[in-house]
Amino acid sequence: MSDATWINETLYPGWGQRFRVVEELARVTTDFQEIVVFQSETHGRVLVLDGAIQITESDEFVYQEMLAHVPVLEHGAARSVLIIGAGDGGVLRRVLEHGGVSRAVMVEIDGEVIRLAKQFLPSIAGDAWNDPRADVIVGDGIDYVRKAADASFDVIIVDSTDPIGVGEALFTDEFYLNCARILTDDGLIVNQCGVPFMQADELRETSRRRAKVFPLVSAYVAAVPTYVGGFMTLGIAGKGKALLARSAVPLIAARAAASGIVGKTRYWTPEIHCGAFDLPPYIAEHLPRPRD
Repeated sequence: MSDATWINETLYPGWGQRFRVVEELARVTTDFQEIVVFQSETHGRVLVLDGAIQITESDEFVYQEMLAHVPVLEHGAARSVLIIGAGDGGVLRRVLEHGGVSRAVMVEIDGEVIRLAKQFLPSIAGDAWNDPRADVIVGDGIDYVRKAADASFDVIIVDSTDPIGVGEALFTDEFYLNCARILTDDGLIVNQCGVPFMQADELRETSRRRAKVFPLVSAYVAAVPTYVGGFMTLGIAGKGKALLARSAVPLIAARAAASGIVGKTRYWTPEIHCGAFDLPPYIAEHLPRPRD
């Protein structure tokens, strides 16, 4: 905190944003990171990890909807979903909105994130914590995918911090190899790849690593106001069939209706879903060329 009334984000050394603090609700240092939760004047309650804004109540729906709904609907028949990270519960909530999902395993390394989210940010997860289809594990996602059974998940969603500190091991070759092993034949994996205007190396390196393992590597974008620097990219990779998104608005819409999410979203639509894959050249240039 720079003074009595402001919190400054420290994600970038030379550029950032700040929030006027109405009340600081929690400040906890764990074995993994510093966690701050505060009531802001403009964005509701805000979750900060190691100085980087993670979630605000005002715009969390953008990121959560795009991270969850896009891969589940692209797959089309996902029943088992693994979520790594996402301790606030927002991704879990959106995954469980899909009626066809019968199992959602969430593995969060820092149990304090879950505890503080339940206490101070209950609207983000809603009733997801109590859904009988949810299996919430406090543990290491790297270890979980290393030990999980082959072909046990249709979709893997990685909602991690950037590839430094506690999040670094989620961007390695070994991690992606294990993810490919535990995905079903048409399985998909999605992970956040940063804001390419400021973090192009993150998108480029993550895409390069995924391309070693998966025949299909792409990305799509979401405009999250508090992720400063323009579009946030979400990298998607798969073992099987090509993505439908660019030409399949009617099919995506039909799948959304069948899954039960129509009328529940504030950012995602079939048109937004499909258009999100049409990347500006300054982002697309960091993706690997498609395999022959």
